Amino acid sequence: MTRKSTRRDFLRGIPAGDAASDAPRARQGPGQASDQPPGGSYLIEVSRAAMACRFELLFNAGQYPNDTEAAVAALDVVEKLESQLSYFRPTSEISRLNLLGGDGPVPVSQEVFDLLALALDLSRQTGGAIDVTSTPLWEAWGFARRGGTVPTEDELAAALEHVGNHLVELDPGQRTVHFKHPAVRLNLGSLGKGYALDWAAEVLRSAGVADFLFHGGQSSVLARGSELKQGAEAPPSEGWTIGVRHPLRPDQRLGEIRLRNRSLGTSGATFQYFRHKGRRYGHILDPRSGRPAERVLTSTVVAPSATLADALSTAFFVMGPEQTAEFCRTRPEIAALLVCPAEGGRGIRVQTFGLHDELVLLEGG
Repeated sequence: MTRKSTRRDFLRGIPAGDAASDAPRARQGPGQASDQPPGGSYLIEVSRAAMACRFELLFNAGQYPNDTEAAVAALDVVEKLESQLSYFRPTSEISRLNLLGGDGPVPVSQEVFDLLALALDLSRQTGGAIDVTSTPLWEAWGFARRGGTVPTEDELAAALEHVGNHLVELDPGQRTVHFKHPAVRLNLGSLGKGYALDWAAEVLRSAGVADFLFHGGQSSVLARGSELKQGAEAPPSEGWTIGVRHPLRPDQRLGEIRLRNRSLGTSGATFQYFRHKGRRYGHILDPRSGRPAERVLTSTVVAPSATLADALSTAFFVMGPEQTAEFCRTRPEIAALLVCPAEGGRGIRVQTFGLHDELVLLEGG
């Protein structure tokens, strides 16, 4: 039995079947019982809109009697974190911090403090390629208004004065955050979805659910255990298969990555960009120069946590192949796949770092 592809993608544009071995899934809302036969021949999906995307959980049908209840609890955690982390919610902790952080130390929750500490550390590790203080740049380029405009050199220089992790002071003892300039504003969008997945996965683990695939939108994926293959004669599965989309050909799959107790994040400017005087400007900005990063089409990272995978996919998009190679060389727990424009501007060039043959199967491009 097969099903048609749907709009539910694990990486932008990839049919959900690519991430679930084309197993039929039983749509299941909170409190509804599955009418599919037990034994793991089907996947059950529980989903909810959050963080401007759709978070979806996939379980092997019949494997865990409490899967739906655990899924609802996990999605509740995602919702709670959105209320704390969202740049767009005026009542969130981040919005309050952006309003008051320049006036003095502001107490924050442990979740927000820990995520900020990790974000600042990753900024240092990547030489500033990811920076949660880059909101002034995002605004200067018009992306905050869901539009686009090319700033003047003076506007860009003014925005850069308010960007940098050196402008944020964390006090672990008091659990407070202070900005050294009142114009500093934080946005945790580059790692917020991954952070939510990691917290929600702990809820599932505590409930005894060990096999599931959990993703937020089309860019952040967390896998635990394995998908159960259909049929009595089916060989055991080793994890979950994620399809990787070709950045220039929406209907073509570039390859597959198999995840087991790992996470995946992907970043790209394929769909969020604007054109000005014949030139294309993507929404992923290099915080060091203040300009859109242009050397990479898509960046995919496999890491131990969804937070790391999310953040590093953005950082590697900015860093490019050479710096990414060096980072992965010193961090063997991190693997990456970069798709870059081919020499001469036609086609693509795929580069992998730390991904073994059993983890990625490229099908050309």
